[in-house]
Amino acid sequence: MSEKKNLGKILAWGAATAAAGIAAKKTYDYYKSRKDQKELFSKGQPKECNQRENQKAYFIGGGLGNLAGAAYLIRDCNMPGEQITIFEGMHILGGSNDGIGTPEKGFVCRGGRMLNEETYENFWELFRTIPSQEHSGRSVTEEILSFDHAHPTFAKARLIDKDGKILNVSSMGFTQKERMALFRLMNTPEHKLDDLTIEEWFADMPHFFTTNFWYMWQTTFAFQKWSSLFEFRRYMRRMILEFSRIDTLEGVTRTQYNQYDSVIRPLELYLRKQGVVFSENCIVKDIDFSQGDGITVEALHLKDYGVERKVELTDQDICIMTNACMTDSATLGDLNTPAPAPQLRPISGELWSKIAVKKPGLGNPYPFFGDVHETNWESFTVTSKGNKLLKMIERYSGNVPGSGALMTFKDSNWLLSIVVAAQPHFINQPMDQTIFWGYGLYTSEEGDYVKKPMKDCTGEEIFTELLHHLHMEDKKDELLHDVVDVIPCMMPYIDAQFQPRKMADRPNVVPKGSTNFAMVSQFVEIPDDMVFTEEYSVRAARIAVYTLMGVKKKICPVTPYAMDPKVLVKALKTSYR
Repeated sequence: MSEKKNLGKILAWGAATAAAGIAAKKTYDYYKSRKDQKELFSKGQPKECNQRENQKAYFIGGGLGNLAGAAYLIRDCNMPGEQITIFEGMHILGGSNDGIGTPEKGFVCRGGRMLNEETYENFWELFRTIPSQEHSGRSVTEEILSFDHAHPTFAKARLIDKDGKILNVSSMGFTQKERMALFRLMNTPEHKLDDLTIEEWFADMPHFFTTNFWYMWQTTFAFQKWSSLFEFRRYMRRMILEFSRIDTLEGVTRTQYNQYDSVIRPLELYLRKQGVVFSENCIVKDIDFSQGDGITVEALHLKDYGVERKVELTDQDICIMTNACMTDSATLGDLNTPAPAPQLRPISGELWSKIAVKKPGLGNPYPFFGDVHETNWESFTVTSKGNKLLKMIERYSGNVPGSGALMTFKDSNWLLSIVVAAQPHFINQPMDQTIFWGYGLYTSEEGDYVKKPMKDCTGEEIFTELLHHLHMEDKKDELLHDVVDVIPCMMPYIDAQFQPRKMADRPNVVPKGSTNFAMVSQFVEIPDDMVFTEEYSVRAARIAVYTLMGVKKKICPVTPYAMDPKVLVKALKTSYR
């Protein structure tokens, strides 16, 4: 078939898809007309809710989703904060949105969570009602978007080869067969993709995994060849706007600081002011359900600072659980010590395993936590005195700190990438210190220069490997002199949410038959939305609270950009670049 006929075939497919989604397109047009993405309904609308006097809410896990759930209970159900308790197994809240450290010992982010202005509908809506801690009279949403608009992203060094050359990545690099396979995948129903991997879909197209597109898409979202095919499909549809700008990552929305300081801290302070009870260093070991066919939580078994205790729920109380966490069992090293091998007993996943056998419809954790060799990768955070290294990277990449995005060393055995954020990246970071973050996807592979697997390397060895890929190895001693610490972080389950699975393996947010129980995480099922995002956690929380509490208020829908003809045509043109 000629190139012209193929183009006509794809355009016809796009037209048919758009025609089939007329209703969704109306939603898209509505959102487009409301560029500020404010709440769908006025704040003065009556808040219908089945909240009962003295009703209590218990949240298992202190990550973003459950913190958001508590905020929804207060805002949309008028539940007093004193009647809300959040149990967290760690000493700090935020789950995977972490950022900790001191100037003396260095700073660490286990990961960086990308935000997006167009596709995080419920996230922005919620944080419009959470006050900024730094700017009086402003919301967190206004604070983030204001900072982002003043510091737009336009990466100039997305892919770098083994010779240190910054590659021209304006072309996606597809063959016609690969191009057609992508468009065919986007139009294939999900129920036909159970247990399939990306590699299986492109089995006779090995060239696909050498394209500019794959290297950029893979490292931006942390996909692997063996990742779930329908998660890849959801990303292609949900983030189709990013497909056309993946070479510059212009669509990335930046927070002023790391996500803990910019997102979790103001939300936590808001909840504390409302009187929410936080029980940290408290692990929920098991859940008792009532007898019978329904799903009703009767009691929680806790290990609170090492002391066993039990919390009994009344008929009117609710329980919302984090059924799994992708940063569970993470370990930290330092400049002279590798991150220790993790103890492969994820706290949240272990609880999920216990309850999944008690009632039908609670999902199956095994596909996600069954193969740590496929789900791990390792990050590292570099803290230095002064800005000598950041200035060198700026001259090399053409991006001032905060204006670039992932720089990926495509020929690296570890598939290394780094990100240099705007400085300071932590609220308590001194002005004479600088920080940047990086990660490697292939931790069992031997380094190109440091002849050890990444997972066995100290912070100094990871730093040395990076300098070689930047071709700055001659400056190693000088730069190491300024290093406060390089903290490696091994995360055995960080890619668990992308594992191949059946549709039934992820439970619904509110399982069928539940009277007072819901689950909120990256391991629940939300049709059309994509995991590994802040929006997924917040959307799940809103579904959980609104369903259990009978809130008569709409949840912001997934904006159907994949149904918009203009977006589709732009994506089509990008595929032919």
